[in-house]
Amino acid sequence: MNIGVPKEIKRHEYRVGMTPHCVRTYTAHGHTVYFQEGAGLGSGYTDDEYRKNGARLTASASEVFAKSDMIVKVKEPLLEEYDLLQEGQLLCTYLHLAANRELAQALLDRKVTSIAYETIELPDHSLPCLTPMSEIAGRLSVQEGAKYLEKEFGGRGILLGGVPGVPRGNVAILGGGVVGTNACKIAVGIGANVTILDVNARRLAYLDDIFGSSITTLYATEANVEMVLHEADILIGAVLLPGESTPKLIRKEHLKLMKPGAVLVDVAIDQGGCAETSRPTTHDEPIYIVDDVVHYCVANMPGAVARSSTMALTSVTLSYGILIADLGLENALRSHSPIRAGLNTHAGLCTHQGVARSCGLTYSRLP
Repeated sequence: MNIGVPKEIKRHEYRVGMTPHCVRTYTAHGHTVYFQEGAGLGSGYTDDEYRKNGARLTASASEVFAKSDMIVKVKEPLLEEYDLLQEGQLLCTYLHLAANRELAQALLDRKVTSIAYETIELPDHSLPCLTPMSEIAGRLSVQEGAKYLEKEFGGRGILLGGVPGVPRGNVAILGGGVVGTNACKIAVGIGANVTILDVNARRLAYLDDIFGSSITTLYATEANVEMVLHEADILIGAVLLPGESTPKLIRKEHLKLMKPGAVLVDVAIDQGGCAETSRPTTHDEPIYIVDDVVHYCVANMPGAVARSSTMALTSVTLSYGILIADLGLENALRSHSPIRAGLNTHAGLCTHQGVARSCGLTYSRLP
């Protein structure tokens, strides 16, 4: 199979779909990798490293798309890449189509087969390709939230860990999944007062066992959400419904309950965000303020630590790409349920129920 790796063009996206090691693995399996010059530089990999591992370097993205049966990316195609997509081409990347109907329609119109990393799901309902980025985003959420608590950025001027004789800052986390758990680790490590909310009693019990008296666990009822909003210096939105739009748990009127200068870090922004006032931002303009609450809603948070993120991402995506390349798409879908779960569009059909529901599209179940 011919596999293509174009350079990411999303603003301040420095990750890349393959490391040189990945290229070597594909070529060892008899496949050809077309790699756009400079695509790995943001993650610290030179063109020469890719060339030495068997990649065929190309000068442009258009050449990569034209020569490839399968495209391996990190982020969703942007508008200027739509016309590079070819009918029958396979696209493997993070897509988050539930929050991007325009892209979903473009993939359907061009009859592109798309595998969304965020919806590849194991039998135990874990999301292996989303997990490493969720771990990174969860840890970054506290780091970035602490930064934008500084007065210079409109924050409250609070040091999360406090100092002797001074109260610690309060961190509230909505969602106890991978993002929430990793956010909790960092917040506890800093020394903040941490409250984590979830709807799943078993998950709360698990978190309570791990962190003990270092945190407070609460059921995510509306009353409890409103209670923690009053006290939070940082509120982290870590809610996920795989393949679907994130529910708006924080309404605009809720911001009036928060302290002036509090920070909302909406990690769920890729799926639409968990706050009504959230909108995607970029690394160079990461924040805006609504009703005196600082909003941090960067849609590709792990891109800020591109080297670590690329290594973490490709360590799990490589095996799925190799499986598809070796077996062919149809055989991979038949034999491997996680890849089947990752299929979002195919031959002009929307094949993921959550995406179809969120985008108002017709769902087509594969035979």
